[in-house]
Amino acid sequence: MMLFQIAVRVLALACLPTLLHAQTPSTGSGQTYPNRAIRMLVPQAPGSASDNVARLIAAELTARLGQQVVVDNRPGGALTIGIDMMIKSAPDGYTLAYAPIGSLVIGPNMFRKPPYDVNKDIAAVALGALNQMLLAGSPRHPFKSVQEVIDFAKQNPGKLSNASSGNGSPGHVGFELLRSMAGLNVVHVPYKGGAAAITDLIAGQVHLMMESLNSITPHAKAGRVRALGVTALKRSPAMPEVPTIAESGVPGYEATTWNGIIAPAGTPRAIIQRLNSEINAALASASLKEKLAMLGADPAPDTPEKFAALIRSENLKWAEVIKRSGAKID
Repeated sequence: MMLFQIAVRVLALACLPTLLHAQTPSTGSGQTYPNRAIRMLVPQAPGSASDNVARLIAAELTARLGQQVVVDNRPGGALTIGIDMMIKSAPDGYTLAYAPIGSLVIGPNMFRKPPYDVNKDIAAVALGALNQMLLAGSPRHPFKSVQEVIDFAKQNPGKLSNASSGNGSPGHVGFELLRSMAGLNVVHVPYKGGAAAITDLIAGQVHLMMESLNSITPHAKAGRVRALGVTALKRSPAMPEVPTIAESGVPGYEATTWNGIIAPAGTPRAIIQRLNSEINAALASASLKEKLAMLGADPAPDTPEKFAALIRSENLKWAEVIKRSGAKID
């Protein structure tokens, strides 16, 4: 009996390396994944809302995977240039993208000929964070609530201006949804980036702006802009005193934003699952939750399948809003 037990233990130890190797995805060349640095493309500039979150997740992944995850900013093309670069990369798990809603849902619907098909060209890996926007007013103008803005806009069609960080940005189409639901005639003023738009909002050159909490909350808390309403169905923990637009005269209004990690279509399933597992573990950590909260973002761990379903449903929603608005990028 003793000899039998020893033999069983020896056999178990001999099989252990094989079992461990089976739990680690292979690159297809006999090597385990990852065995070198991973590039994470971000289709926005450094310091943007998506870039801030991407860098937090990249740092966590670096520690968990044992390989450097390098953020590579590739802004431009209504957030499509960076995503297009990723799609054209080898589907081996070494080129990913941290994709905001604008690059997967809004931007492609603005083009007459979209540069890629999100339903065919990408593989959803993991939803990263949920965020919402703030409708802010210039303190140099009298509006102190969403209802006051609606009342004035209806009495003075075409007299109010709404700044955005760019044509096709979440703030642009988010305000288009508000304009449609509330029946408003407001002039859209697109800028080349959120910083310049916020500067003009503070100065009173424009009346309104819808922008991510990540970017505009510090200005609102400092009194440089006036917080009128947040765009989710629930108030933001970052600004609990600010009502939602839905509770401020536009029932049912919702324009949440999100970001997630994607890979080129054809990336092996085992690699997708490994990345999803590590990203979800990072999002569940207390340290990352705290850092995201400081940016006004909520971690949103989820499966690749549910993230893919979110992309499809959001495409349907925002395609209709963009079509009604007539907004296009040639």
